[in-house]
Amino acid sequence: MRPVPDPVGPGQESVWDYPRPPRAEHLDVRVTIDLGGERVVDTRDVVRVLETSHPPVYYLPMDAFAPGALVPAAGASFCEFKGAARYFDVVGGERTAGRAAWNYPTPSRGFEALRDRVAVYAAPMDACTVDGERVSPQPGGFYGGWITARVAGPFKGGPGSMGW
Repeated sequence: MRPVPDPVGPGQESVWDYPRPPRAEHLDVRVTIDLGGERVVDTRDVVRVLETSHPPVYYLPMDAFAPGALVPAAGASFCEFKGAARYFDVVGGERTAGRAAWNYPTPSRGFEALRDRVAVYAAPMDACTVDGERVSPQPGGFYGGWITARVAGPFKGGPGSMGW
């Protein structure tokens, strides 16, 4: 059952207006990620994926990450829309966040913009920002969306949202 969308304020988007199947789009924003006291990425080359009930997932160029920040990790998964994913540990300073990033090396048709890009879970990082605003992780720990003041929920991932 679909929940009642939160009110949308000025300058906000409702995740309930996002499409399903999802859409990838280039976005002109600055994204930074810090881990272990180091800046592991700082880029304006951003693609976000929008999907109904999810906050946006930000995909960043692999070559924008600091050298050694992405280390291949065990495991794989499959998205019915984007294809087969592989995982990375993210390394910054003296910290390693295991399986905290993923990408689609051969994305499905319609998601070619994700090739050579990586998405990062916000929760294990010291900080992730979009245009200077610190993001909050999508609830639940499974999905990788980033919540900012620009998006209104409720967001899939929390208790009771499995059937959305």
